[in-house]
Amino acid sequence: MRVVQIGAGRMSVYTMRYVIERGGELVAAYCRNPGHIGKDISEIMHWGEKRNVVVQDIRDMARTLKDAHADIAIITTRSILSELEEVFTICGENGVNAVTIGEEAFFPWNSNPALTEKLDQIAKAHNCTFCGSGYQDVSWGSMIKALCATAASIKTIRGKSSYNLEDYGMATATVHGAGLDPDAFEKQVASVNNVDDAKAKELMQAGNFLPSFMWNVNGWLASALNLTVISQEQKALAQTWPTDLYSKTLGRTIPAGQATGMNAVVTTKTKEGITIETECIGKVFAPEEFDINQWSIEGEPNMTFVMERPATVEMTCACVVNRLPDVIAAPAGFVTSEKMPDLEYHGKF
Repeated sequence: MRVVQIGAGRMSVYTMRYVIERGGELVAAYCRNPGHIGKDISEIMHWGEKRNVVVQDIRDMARTLKDAHADIAIITTRSILSELEEVFTICGENGVNAVTIGEEAFFPWNSNPALTEKLDQIAKAHNCTFCGSGYQDVSWGSMIKALCATAASIKTIRGKSSYNLEDYGMATATVHGAGLDPDAFEKQVASVNNVDDAKAKELMQAGNFLPSFMWNVNGWLASALNLTVISQEQKALAQTWPTDLYSKTLGRTIPAGQATGMNAVVTTKTKEGITIETECIGKVFAPEEFDINQWSIEGEPNMTFVMERPATVEMTCACVVNRLPDVIAAPAGFVTSEKMPDLEYHGKF
């Protein structure tokens, strides 16, 4: 398997190593960071022998990607689909399959259908597949689908997941409003994220909707469970801490009372009478805080699943690497992972 790494930041340290450990061949790497351009990927990973694969400027990718003769690209750059359009398009025009950890790409049909359709057509025209994967593929996706299969009836599916923004880099911290004062958070984050169903549809038509991570997860779950969505809304609440809190990602101290991140709450109503209500809490953690992933089913019977201290970074990267064979084998187009086999461990490709 010939793999291209797009993005040479924190997450790529794991994705590249996991590919190599499984016998995959990294044939090219691209990045925007001038501090990484020109370095061998072994320097980025801080692992293993020199690979003779030098990180290239991502602005050169349209010209040089064809020379890699790659099977698939892993994209670990941005969170929002519109920010990934150019990279997906370049991959598609070169007939290269692509999978991203960008959260909206997990199920973009319910947040930016026009752009998803455009990318779907590009992929089909060049006989390749685009997909989103990562931590949510199992921990917010197939694991919850399996839990639902143990129920006789379901009224409500509730999910609550928290993660430390320090583990994900500046792009994710920015989307969550970390470091903003209350007024700035309200203007830049809450005013954009707090939308009812009608407003969301209006913004989608204009291509201006900004989904929280759980928005796309709820859409994935509804599709996986064959539910018909009749309405969906979201709201964003600032997370704060009572004392000053230093963020290594921001490179500064967040004063007490300013946003350390956000809690995005998404509520989905379905024709079948099942409600999906999810909370996604991404913030700069205080020393005593830790990741948690908790889901409950209200119905017959009631049940709760709790995952304490999940290694979200490693799990995100392992999921996307283990998903590579499925993306390559999938039909052409933008194919979300609920349409693929449940994710499996691959010790070797």
